[in-house]
Amino acid sequence: MSEYQFKPDRPAPSIQVGFIGWMRKNLFSTWYNSIFTLLVLYLFVPPIYHFIQWAFIDASWIGDSRKACTVGGGACWVFVENRFSQLIYGFYPQPERWRPDLVYASCAFLIGWLAIPKLPKKVWVGAFTIFIYPFIAVILLSGGIFGLKPIETSLWGGLLVTLVLAVSGIVVSLPFGTVLALGRRSKMPVIRAVSTIYIEFWRAVPLITVLFMASVMLPLFMSSEVNFDKLLRAMIGITMFYSAYMAEVIRGGLQAIPSGQYEAAEALGLSYWKSMIFVILPQALKITIPSIVNTFISLFKDTSLVLIIGIFDLLAIGQSAMSDPKWLGFSIEMYVFIAFVFWLFCFGISRYSIYLENKLHTGHKN
Repeated sequence: MSEYQFKPDRPAPSIQVGFIGWMRKNLFSTWYNSIFTLLVLYLFVPPIYHFIQWAFIDASWIGDSRKACTVGGGACWVFVENRFSQLIYGFYPQPERWRPDLVYASCAFLIGWLAIPKLPKKVWVGAFTIFIYPFIAVILLSGGIFGLKPIETSLWGGLLVTLVLAVSGIVVSLPFGTVLALGRRSKMPVIRAVSTIYIEFWRAVPLITVLFMASVMLPLFMSSEVNFDKLLRAMIGITMFYSAYMAEVIRGGLQAIPSGQYEAAEALGLSYWKSMIFVILPQALKITIPSIVNTFISLFKDTSLVLIIGIFDLLAIGQSAMSDPKWLGFSIEMYVFIAFVFWLFCFGISRYSIYLENKLHTGHKN
């Protein structure tokens, strides 16, 4: 028998692994770190406890009137439940709400297909989602053909309007902003000047002004025979505004590409557009994923500004519900619910961007 025998390593002490080990390493590693951790706990734990008690423990969940909220002193989620369908559909007719439900479900299905890594045909599904599905969704929601009852956009509202504005703005502003970024870097003086003037003009005005202009001034530039829908005007204003911001984001990514990549594309004999599509733009878009997603999140949140031109998005529907005399005094619950919905979508977008950034990581990070 060999003089040296293998002896298995002893397991690490319990205080060095698991949750206790993580706390020792990150929260109580030094004396000043421990003091700061205890100070943060002292400042934040009581408010969090009181919020949990108000929002869950003492809250009222079941009922059909404000009388159900007089017991307990907690949050009155009965109010939100009573207005839930209006928050989701707006004033969309009750018998036709299967159409927005179908749009919600199909959109979630397509996004899930693109998000799950191992599912096939992602290129075709992505192309269908971007170029074909929006028209199908508009036909379903608006109606008027294929035997569908026409529904005016003035009856749309709530989360439906918020998602329509956000998705349309995101889908259109990214390619339009990419074209503007390429135009601003063009060697042709006229194209470069036009792109620069467009970008600087829209970045110099607030979105509220843009929405007012789109709602009031845009119809004046159109023929009297053309009836521009108010929701369509808001879509155009948001898209034109955020295309300018997206152009600057993409331009930053293009400037970050080393000159050797351009030279390599020229050495391969690629034309300008082929080098951009197959070599330069994929790298620029990958680098700017965090900035692009940050712009998308800002766009999603700024859809709430359409209430100033009379469009009832999620926030506007909530505010109109709070003005109901039957439910006066429960505005906090409504604002908390609306904030949670916005946080849920924005957090989901940010987490997926992190996943996408890690997936496309090719060694440019340390």
